[in-house]
Amino acid sequence: MSDKETPAEKPAKKKGKLVKILVMVVGVVALLGGGVGAGLYASSSGLIGGGDGHGKDEPPEVKKDLPKLVPKSEEVKAGAGGEGGEGGGHGGGEGGSEGGDAAHSDENSRPTPEMEGGDRWASTYYAMEKEFTSNLSDSTHFIQVGVAISTSYDNKVIENLKTHEIAIRSAILLALGETTEDQVFTPEGKKQLSLRIKKAINDTLEQKEGFGGIGNVYFTTFVVQ
Repeated sequence: MSDKETPAEKPAKKKGKLVKILVMVVGVVALLGGGVGAGLYASSSGLIGGGDGHGKDEPPEVKKDLPKLVPKSEEVKAGAGGEGGEGGGHGGGEGGSEGGDAAHSDENSRPTPEMEGGDRWASTYYAMEKEFTSNLSDSTHFIQVGVAISTSYDNKVIENLKTHEIAIRSAILLALGETTEDQVFTPEGKKQLSLRIKKAINDTLEQKEGFGGIGNVYFTTFVVQ
């Protein structure tokens, strides 16, 4: 037989080659598609590009509107324009007869920044309405106190305290219950108790609002029986 290919064999071989080419093209497309898909997944999940799982178009976290410190110059004075009060020694009384007494004209009598002193920030006070009553730790006695607070921040702190008053009252009662009999009969013990109550209030406000702001705690009444 002749080694030459017959006309019938040539189309069969061409068809076989065409099938191989198609298979190769499909394989390349599949690989490219898989690579693109994997790239898109990695990009969206933050695996590439140094992302943290959030898209670039995602808005940044909104900063909370936290309370702001109030300057001393904006402090609200009690009884301003009324009888006596804190302002009585600054503009009235002795200050009204500046030209009448030569001793008051002496340069040393003029107030200087060092002499004025005082706090840099304003103080706002708030007295909690109901008193607190609790048994003392390991004692048959109980304690009853009235509590007032001060803050140098704006009115948001007082609003937060009023909003969460139930939780704050509970925290104060727990602090009182941990107080021993010896601590309530000494000035130092009372001071430490006020600091514990201050911490209890600030911890509660920070938990609820993310900000404390209570500067001091004062006792308006203090009874041990």
